[in-house]
Amino acid sequence: MSKKRNLECVKEGFANGVAPGFPLDSASKNAMIYNAAEAYGKFLDALGCDWKNDPNSDNTPMRVAKAYVNDLWAGRYTEMSPITSFPSDGYDGIVIERNIPLTSMCSHHHQTIGGVVHVGYIVGEKGTVIGLSKLNRVIEHFGRRGAIQEQLTSAIHNAVNIICENNVGVIITIVATHNCVSCRGVKHKGAAMVTTKASGVFRHNGNGARQEFFDSLKINNGGHQI
Repeated sequence: MSKKRNLECVKEGFANGVAPGFPLDSASKNAMIYNAAEAYGKFLDALGCDWKNDPNSDNTPMRVAKAYVNDLWAGRYTEMSPITSFPSDGYDGIVIERNIPLTSMCSHHHQTIGGVVHVGYIVGEKGTVIGLSKLNRVIEHFGRRGAIQEQLTSAIHNAVNIICENNVGVIITIVATHNCVSCRGVKHKGAAMVTTKASGVFRHNGNGARQEFFDSLKINNGGHQI
């Protein structure tokens, strides 16, 4: 069963929201890329970069524009594929997918954010489960934008909570490093940020479901300490 749902929770046009006219067709994307490339060339001019005569940079504005529209900010312009859900057939336990790769971008300094996302939910009595790869697609859809990690955690939680109908709890944990910390400002490499958003049975520390979720992350945390 596939359904089209509105999973957005921030204002249209914001760096962590969809662009006006979402989803953009190919012609709109190409026009955006052209305009963005022209603007980025002026940005380099303002920085005193002779990019037009530099063989390593003469096509950089176009490269950057394409990277934003097709990759780095793709979640603002391209619609996520339909979500498929299935009857749980009586399963009422916890579903966890760990170590989902995250690539995002700090909306403050436009530096990369990289890490992993852990997702857990518990199916309700009349609930459904969703195709496993769809959780990865949710991460890609919201991660490929400008973001702050706290709001990104909430956005992913909101989407999973909507998609997993009649669930009794959803929990999202993100462990990520921010290039804006390692390459500017304090310039500390390796510092990781951990954020968690929980609802339903995962909400309270004394709950067994919450403990089961975090215990599962300790089994194989992919090098990211929780």
